[in-house]
Amino acid sequence: MRENLANMAFTDCLTPADLFPEGKGSKRKNWGTRIRFLLKTNSSHSVLHLVRNRRYRPSPDDVSQWAQSLDKLLSHKYGKMIFCIFLKSEFCEENIEFWTACEEFCTLTSHKELVSKANSIYEEFIRSEAPKEINLDYHTKNHITESLDDPTVTSFLSAQKKVYSLMENNSYPRFIHSDLYKELCSRAEAKHLRAWSN
Repeated sequence: MRENLANMAFTDCLTPADLFPEGKGSKRKNWGTRIRFLLKTNSSHSVLHLVRNRRYRPSPDDVSQWAQSLDKLLSHKYGKMIFCIFLKSEFCEENIEFWTACEEFCTLTSHKELVSKANSIYEEFIRSEAPKEINLDYHTKNHITESLDDPTVTSFLSAQKKVYSLMENNSYPRFIHSDLYKELCSRAEAKHLRAWSN
């Protein structure tokens, strides 16, 4: 179930107005409609509850840094959230969800937690016909399968690198050239100019 990766889920606490709080352009309407549909497909809890408490808007510097590298985009909480929404709109959110699950996996310290999380990741992303099966070669899948009884923090490293590379070379360039990213740039710049003129 998607609840296993709660921090990557999309909840009703984020609305189209949270992303595009003003203006009535056609781009806003188009992405607003798409995002509303995407958010209705899952009602799990997530880190997006932060949006409910603090209506953060990225600065022009934040948004421009996202275009420098996928690493800069993923290291920014809001940037990562927007990228997740974009991937969900393209029906390939399993890549970022797997990558995030691997990041969390690397922080675990107890063997019991490692075994539990490793099996959870395997069931959700790795096994044949998994709910969110990612595209991996046989050798990488086999290595993960063999490590499930005694996993280490590096058990998913090879698979994580492959998925990161896939996002970096495919999804990320599409995101940077998307209407969503252009709209974010425009909104951030407009907000900056209004603040500067006041």
